[in-house]
Amino acid sequence: MKKTALTLTIIANMTSNYGESLGNISSVQKVFRDGKEYATRSRESLKNAICVQSGLYDDLQTSSVTVAQKLVTKDINAATCKALEGGYMSTKDVTYIRNSSFYLTDAISAEPFINDARFHNNLFLATNYAKANGKNVQNDAKECGLNPYQYEYDKSIKIYSLTIDLEKVGVDENFGAEADNEEKCSRVLSIIDAVENLSLVVKGNLDNAEPIFVVGGLSPRKTHMFENAVRVVGKNLVIEPVKEKLDMGFACGLMRNGQLGNEDDIVRELNPTTVPKFFGELREEVKEYFAN
Repeated sequence: MKKTALTLTIIANMTSNYGESLGNISSVQKVFRDGKEYATRSRESLKNAICVQSGLYDDLQTSSVTVAQKLVTKDINAATCKALEGGYMSTKDVTYIRNSSFYLTDAISAEPFINDARFHNNLFLATNYAKANGKNVQNDAKECGLNPYQYEYDKSIKIYSLTIDLEKVGVDENFGAEADNEEKCSRVLSIIDAVENLSLVVKGNLDNAEPIFVVGGLSPRKTHMFENAVRVVGKNLVIEPVKEKLDMGFACGLMRNGQLGNEDDIVRELNPTTVPKFFGELREEVKEYFAN
């Protein structure tokens, strides 16, 4: 079978993003499994970060009808505008819908969530205002804008998957338009670059979310091939299901930094390359795909 998709499953040490806030309390997003809470970073948050860092959003234009949305016209479509590669729905004049060519899962923590609340305030700014305006920050806290707040914090090993439909990249059926293979290849490589070097900004802090383990490659199936295979129990990667799928022509990469407790077993059983080498070889496969 012809390989027409690129699929990756990644283990990374990353923070969660935030959901609803109650007053001055911010809560991380979570899912419930087997009666326990697991912190997550949503697929929407991951996709936005990848689109921004890959440069796909460099030519993004927006319009506002009843809600802000990506600008789409006969001349500005997924073939000519890389910002539309992640899909769009345009309801201006005529409704056009084009699904994304790449898909992500939520990044879900491997361990149950334990609440780590962080407490902060803007005391320095409030004090500065009080001095400039003859106020007392204790007696006139409200007028000075003093605002204590707290938020849950989570940074933990999380697992997520990414799959790209290589046949759909650069194609916009709404307008019968298609980018050339050089442009298609460039878009896929930019996504790979973003995943390999992913950084996230959370509550004003920079978070390195690069992979510590990655598995996958080009695939004949347009699905998250390793989504059900990659599991971390305790601190150990469950090896057998990954090993079974690797025999189908995939590869894996490992950063030996001690975060996975059974690194020696992973090296012995799965024969991983380094993470940079994995992504380097993947780029060459993508270039070869679009060269044919």
